[in-house]
Amino acid sequence: MKKSLIALLLLASTGLALAQAWPAAKPIRLIVGYPPGGGIDFAARTVQTPLQEALKQQIVVDYKPGAGGLLAAGELVRAQPDGYTILLANTGPFAIAPYLQRKLPYDPLKQFTYIGQISQGSYIAVTYPAHPAKDLKEWVAWARANAGKVNFASGGAGTSTHLNGELMNQAIGMDITHVPYKGSAPALQELIGGQTQLLIDAGTVLLPQIKGGKLKALAVTGAQRDPQLPDVPTVRELGLGAMESVGFQGLVGPAGMPREVVDKLSAELAKVLAQPDIQAKFAAAGAQVHPLGPAEFTAFVKGENDKWAKLIRERKLQLD
Repeated sequence: MKKSLIALLLLASTGLALAQAWPAAKPIRLIVGYPPGGGIDFAARTVQTPLQEALKQQIVVDYKPGAGGLLAAGELVRAQPDGYTILLANTGPFAIAPYLQRKLPYDPLKQFTYIGQISQGSYIAVTYPAHPAKDLKEWVAWARANAGKVNFASGGAGTSTHLNGELMNQAIGMDITHVPYKGSAPALQELIGGQTQLLIDAGTVLLPQIKGGKLKALAVTGAQRDPQLPDVPTVRELGLGAMESVGFQGLVGPAGMPREVVDKLSAELAKVLAQPDIQAKFAAAGAQVHPLGPAEFTAFVKGENDKWAKLIRERKLQLD
């Protein structure tokens, strides 16, 4: 009798577990470490609806802005690795910002589960329309002629916009002054007004302003020209190949997520990214859909960590 009861209880618990198989138990929380309206939010919102339809479960976007994405990444580290808390990761907090701290706030390569890359995109170097330079090579020559009077803007210390400026400084052998702002929006306004002279940011941020005639594109930092800006040269074409860089976006979870959850989420994400309308949305925003599975995404992020950590050491950069 006792054995039969135990068997029934085990059967019932197995059935309950199957009924609650991920992600049936509850909505998925998707953390975004930046305010609404930016490039990271765009990526999150673009995949949110088709991914929740594929998973048959609601995905709730949860904004946790602050410290260039570090706060959100730190919160993810403390989350349960059950697949119900994930984050829209990007270059800054997962390959740059941790190395700018005196003490590493978390280990980007050991304390996360890399689920799948969504996109990669070149950055674009821009200035205000009245600037005399026609491209970035001419802008660098102008900067040399005006040494001590030139600056570049960023969306904040430790962001990819900051580090791209430092990568430029290293490539051209100058120390152009960095002027940080609290986000890309105020940096853009100051650049448009001529208070700063250069910004290197993502196409999702800059393309509307470029197409609206409020900014002049000088170069793209990727290996190929941006289809949205076919007349704008790459940095390599201009003899500035040491400035090549791309930004990435993807889904990340806490370390220790179950392999079956990671594989299912990665597979469904890949199907979403294969949809032509999703690819068109990213392309229009200046980003290229570039799906990578868990192993490939992990390897790519490691390479980005090595690159930016080396630059930070060589430029002797630190935030605290």
